[in-house]
Amino acid sequence: MDVTIYHNPMCGTSRNTLAIIRHAGIEPTVVDYLQTPPSRETLERLIAAAGLSVREAVREKGTPYGELGLGDLSLSDEQLIDAMIAHPILINRPFVVSPKGTRLCRPSEAVLDILPNTFTSAFAKEDGEKVLDAEGRRVV
Repeated sequence: MDVTIYHNPMCGTSRNTLAIIRHAGIEPTVVDYLQTPPSRETLERLIAAAGLSVREAVREKGTPYGELGLGDLSLSDEQLIDAMIAHPILINRPFVVSPKGTRLCRPSEAVLDILPNTFTSAFAKEDGEKVLDAEGRRVV
């Protein structure tokens, strides 16, 4: 299965999402979007395919969101995309693309919706939170 993750290795949610993908037996294409930011067209496509508004795709925590005045609700989608292109840290993460769809995987287990259901063993996040039980079933 061809899977791409727009990854920030410093982000726990992104690391957990990548680990879940690999637990599924898939070695994804990993795009460190801070080092290799997506083009405007790619970013717009990711946001639309994930069914998000542009504002929902903007990350506030740990970014220059406040300093840039991005909380101003009168800003257009184009202005928000411009800010995300200029400051890739503003792109919420991780976005994952698979043949089954595109998701902003927050929380990380949202990636399960777009992966094949081939899990046969337990999986827990870095903090120990269980995501899959011993039979590979999603823990609710």
